[in-house]
Amino acid sequence: MKLKPWALLSSVAAGVFAISAYADVEYTDQPQLHAIQQAVSADRIQTDIEKLVSFGTRHTLSETESDTRGIGAARRWIKAEFDKISAECGGCLEVYYQSRVISGEPRIPDPVEVVSVIAVQKGTVDPSRYVIMSGDIDSRVSDVMDYTSDAPGANDNASGVAGTLEAARVLSKYKFAGSIVYAALAGEEQGLFGGKIMAEQAQKDGWRIKAVLNNDMIGNIEGINGVINNTTARIFAEGTRQDETPEDIRRRRFTGGEVDSPSRNVARYIDWMADRYIPNLDTMVIYRLDRFARGGHHRPFNDLGFPGVRIMETNENYNRQHQDLRVENGIAYGDTIDGVDFDYAAKLTALNAVSLASMAWAPSPPAEVKIAGAVSPSTTLSWAAPSEAEKEHVKGYRIYWRHTDAPNWEFSRYVGNVTEYTLENIVIDNYFFGVASVSDKDFESPVVYPGAAGAFGE
Repeated sequence: MKLKPWALLSSVAAGVFAISAYADVEYTDQPQLHAIQQAVSADRIQTDIEKLVSFGTRHTLSETESDTRGIGAARRWIKAEFDKISAECGGCLEVYYQSRVISGEPRIPDPVEVVSVIAVQKGTVDPSRYVIMSGDIDSRVSDVMDYTSDAPGANDNASGVAGTLEAARVLSKYKFAGSIVYAALAGEEQGLFGGKIMAEQAQKDGWRIKAVLNNDMIGNIEGINGVINNTTARIFAEGTRQDETPEDIRRRRFTGGEVDSPSRNVARYIDWMADRYIPNLDTMVIYRLDRFARGGHHRPFNDLGFPGVRIMETNENYNRQHQDLRVENGIAYGDTIDGVDFDYAAKLTALNAVSLASMAWAPSPPAEVKIAGAVSPSTTLSWAAPSEAEKEHVKGYRIYWRHTDAPNWEFSRYVGNVTEYTLENIVIDNYFFGVASVSDKDFESPVVYPGAAGAFGE
C-alpha cells in the first residue's frame, strides 16, 4: 500500500500519529513494523528496570564478586537475559562479554576491567553490515568516584538497557538481511569507555556499521522545567563528520553537506519511523552531537566515522540525575524508579525496534553517491551498483530532494534498478539531494547525501 505521510491518521494501527512534514514523499506501509511496535511490552521493561535497580549500585568501580550487588552482578544478569532470548530463538544471538582493562584515567586511576555485554543477531543476506542499539550499564551519584553509595540509576540508564533487552526479545522473532547488535555498554559515566572499546574493535574487525542508536535516559516525562510530556522525544545527531580530511572540508565548502552527515540522515530516518509507526510520538532532530557541552556513548562511534545518534526524553529532570539519594527543602533527589514512566520507555523502545528492523530489512545505503549539474537546468545523480551479496535483494533506488532551508526531505522519485538518473529541469543550486536503496519488499535504507560529507562507507 502506497501512502503519503500527511494522509496518515489514527486509522493505521491504534492511537494517534503525528502528521509528517514529508510533504510529497511516498512510502510503502509495512505491516511487520506495526506488529513490532505493538509487541514491545512496558511490563517487561518495568521488570528489567526493577531488577537493574535492585543491584544497589552499578558504578564502574563497584563490587564485581557479589551475586546481588554491584556492576559484576548486573552484567552477569544482563548476559543471562540475552542468553535466554537466544535460547528462545534457537540460538539466533551470539552473546559475549567485551572488555579491556582501563587505568591512569581521571575517573579510573587504578586498573579496572570495563566489561560490556554484546548480543549479535546475524543477517542472512549481508551479515557484515550492522545496525546497533545500545544502553549504558553503569550508574553514579553526585561524586563520580563514589562507588559504594546506592546509585539506583533507574532512568540513567537502566531504562536504556531495559529497552535494548526488550528490542532483542521482539526482533529476535524475525530474520533480517543485515545484522543487528544489542549492546549493554559499561564505563559511560567514567569516560565513555565501553563505547570506545566497542567502536575500536568494530573498526578492527571490519564491521560496516550503518547506524548506532544510543539510548541514554528514555523513561522520564517530568522535566525540571515543570513540563510533563510523554508525546515527544529528542534525536541528537552531529553535523559535519568527525573523520573529514582537509580535502573533504574544502569540497564541502563548495558543494554543501553541513546538515547531511550520515548521522543526520539516520536521525531523519528515525523521525520518519516515529511519524509512520509510533502512535502519539513526535521526535525532534537536534542539530548537535549531544546536549549542550555534554556527551554520550554514540560519540566514540562518531569519532571513528560511524553514523550514530542519541535517542532520549525531551524534558530532563536534573534532580534525578547524578544525585545522592536525599531530601532537601522538600525536594527528593536521586534517580529512583518512581521517576520512570514505563509506557513512555516502551514507546521509545518501539521507535528503536522499528527503526532497526526497517534498516536491517533494507539494503545497505548506496555507496559512491555522486552528483553533477552545475550551470545546467537538470541534476544527475549516480551511485555504485549493489554488492554481489545484495544483487537479488535490491529492487531499485529512490532519489530524494528538498529545499536547502528545509529540515526534512520534501520530494522523492523511485527511479528503478539503475545506477544513474537525471532529474530534468530540477536545478542543482536550489535543492539538496540524496539517494536511498530499496529492497524487493520495499524497505528503504537511510538517504545518502552525495560525496564524502554524506557517505555511509562501503
